[in-house]
Amino acid sequence: MKKISRFCTIIFALSFVVLLIGAGCGSTAGARAGAAQEPRSSGGSISDFALRDVDGRTHALSDYLGSHTIVLSFWATWCEPCKKELVRLQELYETHKNKGFVVLAISMDEPETQGEVRPFVRSRRLSFPVLLDSESLVTNRFNPRRSAPYNVIIDKNQSMVWTHEGYVPGDEEKLESAVLEIIAKGNET
Repeated sequence: MKKISRFCTIIFALSFVVLLIGAGCGSTAGARAGAAQEPRSSGGSISDFALRDVDGRTHALSDYLGSHTIVLSFWATWCEPCKKELVRLQELYETHKNKGFVVLAISMDEPETQGEVRPFVRSRRLSFPVLLDSESLVTNRFNPRRSAPYNVIIDKNQSMVWTHEGYVPGDEEKLESAVLEIIAKGNET
């Protein structure tokens, strides 16, 4: 009987861990693992950066600031929720790119796993820039807890206006609503 009770306890604990992993990959620096937070406004100002994409081209944030509503999407190949979210971001990008919307997906992969980024991008046919931040310079600035996935929206006034940590199905609807609202506000000015 004790063996059955111990077995049930182990199964329950493993199920709980799987549930947490399913909501988000959490952080490698102390964030609550799997904690999908409600989107929040941040109001922060933006400083420029430049990173290379998977094809070696350099993209600077300033290339898009002021003319686009930008989603910075922090992700990694080891993060399953990130991969699911990127597919949804591709759909969002294709639908709204003609409205001055761009996704800059920033890979947080370390050099050991960075070789997996390009094949993933190709297999999912991601058409927005996927940038490599192997030294974590941009990640440390915008996502210091290294949460994955983690999204930041920057409006045409060059302000961070929305952030969201984690991914569960349905989060893309919240993101799309926020993007459309920010695009509409940008078109009013």
